[in-house]
Amino acid sequence: MRLNEIDFTDAQPVEGYGPGFFRVGGKALSAPLCLSAKGTSDWGGLEDADTLLKLADDTDVLFVGTGSEIAHLPKDLQSKLDAAGVGVEVMNSPSACRTYNVLLSEGRRVALALLPV
Repeated sequence: MRLNEIDFTDAQPVEGYGPGFFRVGGKALSAPLCLSAKGTSDWGGLEDADTLLKLADDTDVLFVGTGSEIAHLPKDLQSKLDAAGVGVEVMNSPSACRTYNVLLSEGRRVALALLPV
C-alpha cells in the first residue's frame, strides 16, 4: 500500500462537525460557513448570495450542505448562482463535507457552503 501526503494549499478539509459547528484546521467554527481555495469565512446562510457569488471565478462546483436533511435552495439563490455560471450540488451537510474533502484532495476547484447539522 502506498500512502501519499495530501497538500490542500490554502483550502482546508472539514475535519469534523457537531450541533452548530464544524471543525476546520483544528478549530471549531460556528456554522454557517463557507470554505474555498480562498480560505474559510462566515456565510450568512441561504439569504447570503453575495458570499457564494464571489467564488464564481475560482470554483467549478459549489457544494451546499443544507443541514441534517436535504433541502432545495431558494429559487432566488439558485437563479443568481446559475446566472453566474456556478455549478451547484445540494446535499445534507455531512455528505457535502465528505464530497468536498474528496474532491479537494484531488486538487479540484471546489467550494463548500454549510448550514449546521
